[in-house]
Amino acid sequence: MGAGKTLVGALVAERSHAPFFDLDHLVEDKAGMSVQELFATHSEEAFRAFEKAILPTVLRPGAVVALGGGVTIDDGNWRLVATEATTVYLEVPFTTIWERIHHLPGRPLAFNRTSAEVETLFERRRARYEEAAHRVDGTRPASSVADEVMKIWSA
Repeated sequence: MGAGKTLVGALVAERSHAPFFDLDHLVEDKAGMSVQELFATHSEEAFRAFEKAILPTVLRPGAVVALGGGVTIDDGNWRLVATEATTVYLEVPFTTIWERIHHLPGRPLAFNRTSAEVETLFERRRARYEEAAHRVDGTRPASSVADEVMKIWSA
């Protein structure tokens, strides 16, 4: 949710010549519509079902995967990710996340919601994010964050 997963993941993949998968984009391809449209015409549950189905197909050795902010809340998804991948939490305070996403219409969980509502969602997710094996300060420029993730990933 606005931590920079897609940008940082793409940079890491490019620098390491690895395949890159953005789970949200793959859901859009499979559903034939944007995440926002999927939420509006179907439901969050429909979106989560697409995520759950696609997730195992992208967790492969040597791949960089940017996960959507809510995919790891599902315990089964988290077990799969934690056992099959190097997990990295791009740690960003909520105020920074809100500055990054509040004006973006393509964010269905933030669109037409107050800062307090979105912060409640973020706080519910944060405990799971903090279970990641590694934490990186995501408030720095994406290139610097990618450098740190590269060091973790190649260790």
